[in-house]
Amino acid sequence: MSKRYAPFFVVGISQAFGLLLMLVVATATASWSGPVDWIPWSVLASISGFTGLGLFYAAMATGAVGVVSPITALGALGPIILGLFQGDQPTVMQYLGLIVALVGVVLASGPELSGNTGARPVVLAIGATVLFGTCLVAIALGSRTSAVMTMTGMRLTTVSLLALAGLVALAAGKRQRVRDARDAGVMAAIGVLDVSANLFYGLATASGVLALVSVLGSVYPVVTVLLAWQFLGERLKPIQYVGVALALGGVAAIVA
Repeated sequence: MSKRYAPFFVVGISQAFGLLLMLVVATATASWSGPVDWIPWSVLASISGFTGLGLFYAAMATGAVGVVSPITALGALGPIILGLFQGDQPTVMQYLGLIVALVGVVLASGPELSGNTGARPVVLAIGATVLFGTCLVAIALGSRTSAVMTMTGMRLTTVSLLALAGLVALAAGKRQRVRDARDAGVMAAIGVLDVSANLFYGLATASGVLALVSVLGSVYPVVTVLLAWQFLGERLKPIQYVGVALALGGVAAIVA
């Protein structure tokens, strides 16, 4: 979809659909009347996640995807470190699975071991990784009060920021609109799936071991690689097959 529209236009429309879903969920679960400790965490999650996405796009635009993607795959280290610092005590097998799964995710992202990339994309990718990690930590901390409201506040903040950016773009004479109903449906699906994944992650962190939940949630690049292989016909590098196998093996060790 980002090949047909500007990336942040896709993000804005899809996030708006995600916000609509969360407004319905928050109302249906009567979450509006609870404690409001989630507010600063939802704002931090929104700003860090959105800014990290911008750095990620900039890194990919100026450097090899095979260099950028594996770096940003390490964003899960943020909540892992937080969980261990707060007293998470995985078993030896789970520690092993945690390490193997993380290595697998990096390898599945298709690292470019021979490419020649300048320092700027690497610095941008590291910045994106730190911000992604911050976003995951903020979601986890906000979800201790309310996962539903953390997601609602996060989407509300993001959509508000993107709406302001859209107004600035309109004032500058840059206009873009959804071309047909099919594209609108795809963007709606993106928004719903995205916010649902974040919500499930928040719910899991509120009731599980943060370090392990974070690793399990970080395996999504493996799913992306497999879907691209199956539906887009993208060829995988040998190292990516190794990465997929390691990531799945690590997950199996964690949940065993």
